[in-house]
Amino acid sequence: MRPTGIRKLYYSISEVSKIAGLEQYVLRYWETEFAQLKPAKNRAGNRIYTNKDIKLIFEIRRLLRDEKYTIEGAKKLLEHYQPEPEGGEQLSLIDVPPKKKVQDNEVKTELIEVRDFLVEFMERLK
Repeated sequence: MRPTGIRKLYYSISEVSKIAGLEQYVLRYWETEFAQLKPAKNRAGNRIYTNKDIKLIFEIRRLLRDEKYTIEGAKKLLEHYQPEPEGGEQLSLIDVPPKKKVQDNEVKTELIEVRDFLVEFMERLK
């Protein structure tokens, strides 16, 4: 987590998915299983997660994945779960490698090769 000057209050499900390293369908499923996990929804109906929600998700993930509890066992442990008070930290997205930039000359070279192949192919058909 990296501190920044501006703190984000709400996160989308795609951001939370990247932060927690979980698929979006897993987050939606956990909402149905864990009563404490109820992210609010905005006017468009999209889920908006707070830092408190994300801390709970990390705790659920720890219990299920690391500690190997069943969902029922994790539910019992979370009955008295209280997240730590807001520490002021800023959650950060997991570093995703940047997309490779394609150079114009690479594209041009590829297209010339395709054109030459097609020209040669058409000449053989004659």
